[in-house]
Amino acid sequence: MTHINDIIKRQTNPFDSIQIKPTDFWVEEQDSTVMVDSIHQEAIKEIESLLELVAKDHRSRTVLIRGSSGSGKSYLLGRLKRKLNSKAFFAYVFCNWSSSAEIWRHILRRTVDSLLQIPEGEQESQLMLWLKSLSAFTKSGVKQKIFNTNFWQLLRGDRPKFVKHLKSTYKKGIYHPDIFFGVLHDLTNPDLYDLACEWLRGDDLSEESMKLIKVKSCIDTEEAAKNILANFGKISTQTQPIVLCFDNLDTMPQQPGGTLEIQPFMNVNTTIHGDNLKNFLVIISVISDTWERNRDSILPADKAGIEKQIRLQNISIEQAEALWICQLKPLHRLAYPIPESPLFPLSREILDRNYPGGKSTPRSTLVLGRKEYQEYKLSLNGNYSAAQEELSPQKTVVDDSSQNQKVAVKGQNGTFSANQDINQSEFELLWQQEYKKSLQKYSKISLLSSSDLTQMLIYAICAMDIPEIQPKLISGKYTTHSFSYLHPQNNQKTGVVWTEEHNMNSFYHIMSACQTAIQKKACETLYLIRSGNVGNPESSGNQIYRQIFVNTHNLHIRSSLTGIHFLATYQSLVNSAKSQDLLIGGKTVDLRKLEDFVQRSKVLHGCDLLQALGIVSKTSNPHTSENREENLEVVKGFLFNLVKINQCIAVKTAIDNTLKEFQFPETQTASVQNLIDLLYQEKKVKILGSTSKPEEQIILWCPDFS
Repeated sequence: MTHINDIIKRQTNPFDSIQIKPTDFWVEEQDSTVMVDSIHQEAIKEIESLLELVAKDHRSRTVLIRGSSGSGKSYLLGRLKRKLNSKAFFAYVFCNWSSSAEIWRHILRRTVDSLLQIPEGEQESQLMLWLKSLSAFTKSGVKQKIFNTNFWQLLRGDRPKFVKHLKSTYKKGIYHPDIFFGVLHDLTNPDLYDLACEWLRGDDLSEESMKLIKVKSCIDTEEAAKNILANFGKISTQTQPIVLCFDNLDTMPQQPGGTLEIQPFMNVNTTIHGDNLKNFLVIISVISDTWERNRDSILPADKAGIEKQIRLQNISIEQAEALWICQLKPLHRLAYPIPESPLFPLSREILDRNYPGGKSTPRSTLVLGRKEYQEYKLSLNGNYSAAQEELSPQKTVVDDSSQNQKVAVKGQNGTFSANQDINQSEFELLWQQEYKKSLQKYSKISLLSSSDLTQMLIYAICAMDIPEIQPKLISGKYTTHSFSYLHPQNNQKTGVVWTEEHNMNSFYHIMSACQTAIQKKACETLYLIRSGNVGNPESSGNQIYRQIFVNTHNLHIRSSLTGIHFLATYQSLVNSAKSQDLLIGGKTVDLRKLEDFVQRSKVLHGCDLLQALGIVSKTSNPHTSENREENLEVVKGFLFNLVKINQCIAVKTAIDNTLKEFQFPETQTASVQNLIDLLYQEKKVKILGSTSKPEEQIILWCPDFS
């Protein structure tokens, strides 16, 4: 039998497992066991009613979801997808396009990315389900699919007949029908499926790839991207609607005065309605304050394109209780006897005291739960007094007056506040979690556009306090692929151009723009970042490339996927900070504070791209090192941070969490135990019950020494 207090001492804080920052609902599935269905239930019903109208008359509609920071807007989008994905195709569009001149291409890319996802309970992607549901492939008068008939097999095996059949079914308003329908046919060919998807999402394909799918150009303009997206709507009037979820408007480009460039985005919504794009439900999620600050810059006609506004209300005390119960329930299952109150060690009184008006937000409730739970856990440390005395003369005291957890350690050196150290550890654990997600999300460089990659690099360099960063070094079509900065070592103006376009014609135009920039002395040194080939020696692009980057002071850096994982991880945190959704130590972290955390932790120093640019000194990448000692040092850092933010935890829990986080070959139970022993020898932690069985031992943080 294990008392609940012993469980609390040994386990991590259950509120630490909550993903508070906004995420793509296709990247991170929500845990239905911790949902409180009553929260925002009316908003869900209203949106479901709108979706039913779109499904009935196929007229596109737009709904604006407003709410305070922490009201659960992004989480609501995930709930909608989970509940309604059987009735509609869902696309998640994060509003972090690098330039307002590339909005349509950004939307198309993110829409196709989402359509490539496989819904829960299905075997095929949304894109293939959408294709099979087209009226051209259903028998007249019934919803029976003909994909299992000889007719479908005939069309699938004959590209010209497939295209002809679609053209005869959809006769009006299709943009480049032969090309578009031909690419849809290629989706049915396993050998061409990936190329067809890349073309649809707007990737710049090589000449060889374009020949395979029989296209002569890629989707490289705003007009083309808009029209391809329109094609999806125009031929979908008999299929399920497509729900476009636009999240976090705060991440879009800003005007010089600090307001958002929101009018170009609203033009997109107006175009969806004005150009008669069918079968779309557009959901715009925005912080209420952001909407109020920027709404006056929107033309009245574009405001009229929003059919409905839904304001998310604060939650009741009863709903806040339900949120806490959901988080604490797994902990209670481990205890015997089970606590009488499902809120233990928390209480209704805590909620009443902190929210006298009877209302809160989901985020505020969860942050409060985390703080109160941790304070209770630390108060239990008094039960360890005798054991602590045996190991060290210092005692841990909990300061209950602080809104944030604060540990004061009394010893011969006086009192030391460890709150800042805990926050830094929390950030480093968050970085590790986000980096792991980046590894899973980006399996190849082409999943990101050159504009997106350039923007990510700019943010990372900004975090290093590099002066005079200026976007758009080169002019013309590819200007968003470039920027300049003042090099920290020689104070020279340094230019960077990042291009991953596979098409050699595109490469030629980029090289030509680089040559023009050099002739105009736009920079003293130019870096080209590119992982792919630079063409054969006879090509015009290669000839200019050799003039600029071969045997000159300019340099060509080969981009790596590992370096991009660093940039993507930081970009994710930047987006959260800009949208007021990044929390460390229970407090909102802005961009400046995020940069402070990054600089202190040096988490970006392992990025080989920043090393090659001379932004940071060259070190090994701790996440890709084949050196056993370096890998174990990373694991040790994670382990120490885990102990610091929990302050006391079972040795077994620490080992289990570490093994779950890392898949290094050398990360085994015995090696993690050795790292704990090493932390003890370094006097960074205390081990209570050292003579007990390993599963009964407790590890404590020693802030007075570490």
